[in-house]
Amino acid sequence: MSVIQPEQFHTVSHSQAAKAMGMSAAPEVRRHAALEVQALLQRVDRLLPFSSTMTMVPAAGVSLRAMALIESQQRGARARLRRAASEFLRWLNSAAGAQATATRIQNRFVILKMRFNAVLSQFDIFADVLVQRSELGTGIWIAGLDDLAADALRLDGMQLAVPEMVCYLDRGHGAAIRRAKTELPGGDMNPVAIIRIPRERMAGLGIGASLVHEVGHQAAAILDLVPALTDKLREAKQGADPADGHAWNCWQHWISEIVADLWSVGQLGITATYGLMGVVSLPRFFMFQVELDGPHPFPWIRVMLSITMGRMLYPDGQWDRVEGMWRAMYPLAGLTDDVMSVLSGLLRTMPRFLSIVLGHRPGNAGGSSLAAAFRLQNRGVDALRSIGAAMSRRGGRWHELRPTLAIAAIGQARIEARLTPTQESRLISRLLIDWAVRSSLTGSRSLAACSATTTGL
Repeated sequence: MSVIQPEQFHTVSHSQAAKAMGMSAAPEVRRHAALEVQALLQRVDRLLPFSSTMTMVPAAGVSLRAMALIESQQRGARARLRRAASEFLRWLNSAAGAQATATRIQNRFVILKMRFNAVLSQFDIFADVLVQRSELGTGIWIAGLDDLAADALRLDGMQLAVPEMVCYLDRGHGAAIRRAKTELPGGDMNPVAIIRIPRERMAGLGIGASLVHEVGHQAAAILDLVPALTDKLREAKQGADPADGHAWNCWQHWISEIVADLWSVGQLGITATYGLMGVVSLPRFFMFQVELDGPHPFPWIRVMLSITMGRMLYPDGQWDRVEGMWRAMYPLAGLTDDVMSVLSGLLRTMPRFLSIVLGHRPGNAGGSSLAAAFRLQNRGVDALRSIGAAMSRRGGRWHELRPTLAIAAIGQARIEARLTPTQESRLISRLLIDWAVRSSLTGSRSLAACSATTTGL
């Protein structure tokens, strides 16, 4: 006959005691869970459709299609939560639920509660987009940003499946995008692209630059740019000088943000570069912090990339002038040998790297390279100057232009001091209102953008 050791005795006793306690407490936990689920359902029932609660004027609203997509997603998420709650309550009242321990009941309840919290998080995401549109003045500006975003996703010669784009303002330093067809909290698919613009970017050259950069992330996803370019960069590294291996590793790591910057430069010309400078201009200590932890190139090289992109797409002496200004603002003198070694490798490989990116021909882009597609956009320096002069002769009929073309030409004029910052701000404010009103009459942001002429001259 075996002898039970003391430690074995305590283990068996504790296990049996826990099971007995779980069974005895189960009825109370069952009642608690049932009441909590009913309370959750009451809270869900108070999430009314946005279309029945928003008080914005028509011109400040999102497009009809965007609203329909948002409402459909929200109805589906709430319906799935209600079904899960009903299944849980049926289980509680079943024979299996009656025999379940308190731990089992609680585990199932907290999973349901997590789904409830995800539904609330989704609601708040869309509320951020919609509630601000009730603010006098601000709401229509935001709707105008929707138009600019929709237009920024268009490239002549490329047929892109354009999702609905909706914007909102928030605090913070940088813009961000929650792309369409990516996961929302809880795993549901986001039906629209949501772009967050910092309030401090709603002034000067930063408005278009930040917004079009975020649109570039959506475009990269549609065109499948990042995986394809990553493969090409991996091949380029294999055939490159081993001494430049670290530089090619950097390009691969940063490619997503670089493609978004390219989209901004391609659509807005030098306006994008000046806007970027406004974002990344920091104390000198931060400008040369070479790290691979984040997705962005470090600030100094990021601006140099933007300048080089512009020089390759739209050659003009202005790029040399802005490079000279940037180098004077943040001179390389005094940097450590390690930092200079990294910089030298990046600057040495930059032309080859950008040639690969600009020469890439996305499979779903009609055979055009990225460089050719951007050059069709009429964003060359001479074209933008001509547009600005024509607008002056015609009494400022900027609303006849595509939104991105208007922003690019206005930025060019502002940089060359043909417009003052006050004139630029008033002009962009008026355009945002014009775009929003036009879209409210057509019912579609994309249709409103397409109705504007490319030249109008």
